[in-house]
Amino acid sequence: MHTPIVILDRDGTINHDSDDYIKSPEEWVALPGAIDAIAKLNHAGWRVVIASNQSGLGRGLFDVATLNQMHDKMNKALAHAGGRVDAIFYCPHTPDDHCDCRKPLPGLFQQIGERFNVDLKEVHAVGDSLRDAQAAADSGCLPHLVLTGKGEQYAGLALPDGFPSQTRVHTDLAAFADWLLVNAMVKQSISISNGSA
Repeated sequence: MHTPIVILDRDGTINHDSDDYIKSPEEWVALPGAIDAIAKLNHAGWRVVIASNQSGLGRGLFDVATLNQMHDKMNKALAHAGGRVDAIFYCPHTPDDHCDCRKPLPGLFQQIGERFNVDLKEVHAVGDSLRDAQAAADSGCLPHLVLTGKGEQYAGLALPDGFPSQTRVHTDLAAFADWLLVNAMVKQSISISNGSA
């Protein structure tokens, strides 16, 4: 039995996003409740993996050493809260590179599935944008949208065409974590009752 994993987008989902890109550890600021949400998932038995477009690398806005410093800041905040991420997968390319790992293409998710040897059909994937949901669904994951970052524009609205029909919407990462834990408990109780029938 595999430890279940959850795939999270980074900018706009875990930390504040910027149209000018997050280019330094100083600019990397966690969204309210996001770090605790990851810790809560960890404590309930989920491994958390990040899948993030980081075209700022390809655009020359920051280098890999700076990206690592941002992730060090995130990892320290997580450790302080009793949480962790198991891996960070990122696409460094710009749209002009025509790679297969830049969301909305599913390459990063497929890499995660291979690395962790998991069936992506059972993996919940969370992001704040249309391309996150599309990449998740196209890789077979269960797509979730948070109304933070780019997702703020969808608050109170029906999702426009283009979003996978199975996309679930949550206020933020904390709300998703709460939903997932309740959903898992319900599933577990159903399987237990079926097993004892």
